[in-house]
Amino acid sequence: MAYSFQLSEESKERVGKLIDVSRVVIHYGFLPLVVYIGYTQSQPRPSLIRLFSPLA
Repeated sequence: MAYSFQLSEESKERVGKLIDVSRVVIHYGFLPLVVYIGYTQSQPRPSLIRLFSPLA
């Protein structure tokens, strides 16, 4: 049984905007999330200066 699902133009615009926003969030949020998880799960925990500065 095949169902066809029709979206209105307004719904298509909302879905498109949601995809655009989620793409930006993933693009700019992935690396800080990985750094945060690595920082909170490491033992011993480094200081924030040593985490972000290559010279410290």
